[in-house]
Amino acid sequence: MLHLQSESTTQWLGQVDAHLDEILIDHAHCERKAASTAMNLMDAYTDNRAITREMTVIINEELEHFHMVIEILDERKIVFRRQGSAPYGRKLNSLIRKTEPDRAVDRLLTASLIEARSCERFSLLSGHLKDRDAKLAGFYGSLFESEARHHTTYVRLAEEFASREVVRERLDQLSASEAEIIAAGCDLVRMHS
Repeated sequence: MLHLQSESTTQWLGQVDAHLDEILIDHAHCERKAASTAMNLMDAYTDNRAITREMTVIINEELEHFHMVIEILDERKIVFRRQGSAPYGRKLNSLIRKTEPDRAVDRLLTASLIEARSCERFSLLSGHLKDRDAKLAGFYGSLFESEARHHTTYVRLAEEFASREVVRERLDQLSASEAEIIAAGCDLVRMHS
């Protein structure tokens, strides 16, 4: 369903245990960036009604999630602040082809993979935190469905620009690269490190 070619490691969960505050701050930034990505896609493909309609829904949901994470930060007295960026998004975006319609396909599929990885990590967090922090575990469990829906929406919208077969082949290629990026890891403690 999520088209991921790797699973997150227990090493990442160890980072979560040691630096949950950093993960929560990064999560807020991820939601804000996801809304921005959807807005950029809507701007780039304004003439495509399906994209503008779906991006409006995603923007609203991502901003709602952003505010939910900010509330969690406030409840825990964690100051929301800037963070250095992990290379995950930058490396994925470097794979986007430069000419249309390939660019549109890649932009949508890259967004889909980021949503898929978030979905996978939220599910892991929900199970991992269940016995220690039921409220936070429940929050992460509640996000699974919308993140999975965003993933499938982006994949479906890529088919506005290429056939299903072409989209699935490219998704497999990008997913393999995404797995390599995740495997390389990052010293920064982030949702996608």
